[in-house]
Amino acid sequence: MITTTNSVNKGNKVYIGGQKKNVIRLSIFFIILFCLIIVSTSIGPFHIPFQHSFAIILDHLHITSGSAFTEKEMTVITSIRLPRVLVGGLVGAGLGISGAIMQGLFRNPLVEPGYIGVSSGAAVAAVIVLYFGLTRFSMWVLPLAAFVGAALSLFFVLIIWQVSKKASISTLLLVGLGMNLFLSAVMSVFIASAPSEQELRGIVFWLQGGLEARTWEHVQLISPIIIGAILLVSIFSRELNVMLLGDEQAKSSGVNVKRTRYILLGLAALMVGAGVSVSGTIGFVGLVVPHAIRLIFGPDHRFLLPASALGGASFLVLADIVSRTMIQPVSVQVGVVCSLIGAPVFLFLVLKSRRGSL
Repeated sequence: MITTTNSVNKGNKVYIGGQKKNVIRLSIFFIILFCLIIVSTSIGPFHIPFQHSFAIILDHLHITSGSAFTEKEMTVITSIRLPRVLVGGLVGAGLGISGAIMQGLFRNPLVEPGYIGVSSGAAVAAVIVLYFGLTRFSMWVLPLAAFVGAALSLFFVLIIWQVSKKASISTLLLVGLGMNLFLSAVMSVFIASAPSEQELRGIVFWLQGGLEARTWEHVQLISPIIIGAILLVSIFSRELNVMLLGDEQAKSSGVNVKRTRYILLGLAALMVGAGVSVSGTIGFVGLVVPHAIRLIFGPDHRFLLPASALGGASFLVLADIVSRTMIQPVSVQVGVVCSLIGAPVFLFLVLKSRRGSL
């Protein structure tokens, strides 16, 4: 009995110690994100000292820092740079946590949100809007159309999945891949028959993903959706942990697997659709970030989900910094930078996994 009690006590100490370490790691991730935001708002054609950017951001949060800054510096940061950085952070957070959700649901660390056709649906809707020049009516036509396209794509994928004879999670993945191939073909038709070079450039530019000319209106459009969805997803961290053991084990533990899966898929699609609607298609964030975060925090979704959101936000803000400084004075699309960074990292993680290190 004494030996058993000591073993239990040691196990509890290890568990509590692991929780404390993860809380500290989350705090470090938050500090890293905040530092990247300051760096991103300082870098540009008009350079602003880091301490001035820090003071301006604190002033925007109604916190007095005591540091001096000029009116021009404040205008540049609050009107131009900060909205762009916040949009990037929100999109990255949504993609990162959506990737963690998908990898948990499919029990596969090499799955990402685009596999169920959400990104492709948003892309097709955006291509149609650009093809017919509908953006001349309102700047909001493009993001709204992309969001609706993402929702419709997910709807059709789920309908096909439900009427299939094998309604397993692997079947859902196959249906999503099939939808991606079909929507990619539709996009190719529109791109090949673009009426003018202007429409073609607009389509290609959007498909590469970018954060140019993002405003506070874009922040207000997506922040309630992404932040609200992140908070709702966090409620299901326990269910995701149990579902890692398999559907039967989850059902025996009292988890409504079907309802939970639909809710999480819907929330993931909601975040991806909202993000893609204002940034264009950005790949690898939802694939690489949760995969790498899992190496640090482990498979516990109570920490993995918020860490993936913070990691995704940091990754996209960093990619935006690189996109603006890599080939000056030319600005490379942030989606291209994400692919340049994400693809080698992903290949490295796959090779490491094959060696049995994961």
